[in-house]
Amino acid sequence: MDRYGFYTGQIFDAYEELGCHLLEEGAVFRTFAPAALRIAVIGEFNGWQETPMQKVQDGNFWECYIAGIREGQMYKFRVYDREGGVVDHCDPYGFGMELRPNCASIVRDMGAYRFNDDTWMKTRGDRRTEPLNIYEVHLGSWKKNGKDENGWYTYKEIARPLAAYVKEAGYNYLELMPLAEHPCDESWGYQITGFYSPTARYGTADELKEFVDVMHQNGIGVILDFVPVHFAVDGYGLADYDGTSLYEYPNRDVGNSEWGSKNFIHSRGEVRSFLQSNAAYWLKEYHFDGLRMDAICNMIYWQGDKARGVNGNAVSFLQTMNSGLKQRFGGIILAAEDSTSFPGVTGPVWENGLGFDYKWDMGWMNDTLDYFRSAPQYRTRDYHKLTFSMMYYYDANFLLPFSHDEVVHGKATVVQKMNGAYEEKFPQARALYLYMYAHPGKKLNFMGNELGQLREWSEKQEQDWCVLTYPVHDAFHNFMKDLHHLYLENPALWEKDYDRDGFLWWDCHEEEKCVYVFERRSRNQRILAVFCFADQEAEDFEIKSDTDRQLIPLMSTEWERYGGSCKKSLRALRFQEGKICLSLPAFSGMLFEIKA
Repeated sequence: MDRYGFYTGQIFDAYEELGCHLLEEGAVFRTFAPAALRIAVIGEFNGWQETPMQKVQDGNFWECYIAGIREGQMYKFRVYDREGGVVDHCDPYGFGMELRPNCASIVRDMGAYRFNDDTWMKTRGDRRTEPLNIYEVHLGSWKKNGKDENGWYTYKEIARPLAAYVKEAGYNYLELMPLAEHPCDESWGYQITGFYSPTARYGTADELKEFVDVMHQNGIGVILDFVPVHFAVDGYGLADYDGTSLYEYPNRDVGNSEWGSKNFIHSRGEVRSFLQSNAAYWLKEYHFDGLRMDAICNMIYWQGDKARGVNGNAVSFLQTMNSGLKQRFGGIILAAEDSTSFPGVTGPVWENGLGFDYKWDMGWMNDTLDYFRSAPQYRTRDYHKLTFSMMYYYDANFLLPFSHDEVVHGKATVVQKMNGAYEEKFPQARALYLYMYAHPGKKLNFMGNELGQLREWSEKQEQDWCVLTYPVHDAFHNFMKDLHHLYLENPALWEKDYDRDGFLWWDCHEEEKCVYVFERRSRNQRILAVFCFADQEAEDFEIKSDTDRQLIPLMSTEWERYGGSCKKSLRALRFQEGKICLSLPAFSGMLFEIKA
């Protein structure tokens, strides 16, 4: 490992030296703890008695070799600080870890698994001009196995059924909520103690590798939720690792996060190297196809508060990490969860951007859901909440998210958010989703949304698959599947997502009727999207065109098989003298292909 690069925050391979590494007759243990008085390794292999580590190099690193170490054995680092304290820590760079509430690190052989995904790895890309339809999943609650109180499937057990479901449902990428080891189920993996340890809830490192391998063999990309902002406060983790604030700020004003965790100090090169190497570890060792980075606003601004100013060190860190990852790993996707208007989030680093491929469009998400929450009589007032997104859309490469955050903590599920009585919610939800998939930008949907689920998500329960026995949910599920496949198969809906000539308003001033008409374009296809979000039919609505063309129906949210009232499919329509008239059902959407 390049020591100078480690201290200056330039390296991406710190994990290849630090941590526990198996050798032919044993293992070498290394850790970085410059302020420690002394450190020992304790584990199964020495009866949990101390094997002293020695200072090496410049005295900031500690190392020892122990013979006879085997894969799967547990260990900890016993760290003595200069104030007389002693704490048994898990290995910051450990490749495996016990299931909570236990906290020992586990020896793993990271070179044992052999991938069979060469074709995928050579051809994957950032999907900028291709469809990207992401299914966000919490592995522990997609389905439960009923075998114990937790009911978790292993990575290996869930891989093939999940791959089959994702393909049938019309998604082409998975996004997994954080998998690094964490002590509290309710944190969903966002408060981490073992940054290099795949959570033991679902199995071993090799089983996770097999999971990703299976997805790739089925043509499915896998993005991992990555947490570079903060870490859990548990004493056996990173907090006060060598008796000092090694990974965190010493000042509580910036050191403690709004989530009750500790903020990484991104001004320290050693911390940068730790996080950059962690990101590279997941991409290299597990073949993940990208990272969704959590809470980026809390890195751009101090504590996520614009009034406190830009955190220049954290911004610089993001630029170095993102550019370094893109240089090292071809075809990966880097996405930012960011609700700020900070410029250049998806701009290239060489133009002073942050270097992300995509930015979650939180403004679109909030405005859209607010619009559909409002009663129809107020939608004339709120009409331009649905046109506003295109006023700023080209400021970044946006991804449209309906994520886990929108279906928990009293917010209600997506379908439940729809205004009105039960029977009015489903037609509105169908229209909402057709609008989402017609709107420019890549797509992300959280598990359960596609079922029309009405119960808020909980990590303790599997999805309500039983609702598919009810006709209205089954019809909604079929609508979502058809919509996803239609999206994947029609280039006008994704090829020019970020080109200004890929979108054109035909009519965005029908405030009283709550009607919207726009066009999506690719090089060889044109699609017209027509929506009526009022609770009254827009009869004989006139659409004008400068040329007489034909409209070929692709989808209507009101088709009977989706739970609507139209028994017959729409017929082909032709503009006559530059116009056509349509009767638009209440709470409906339609897509047409424009032909000469």
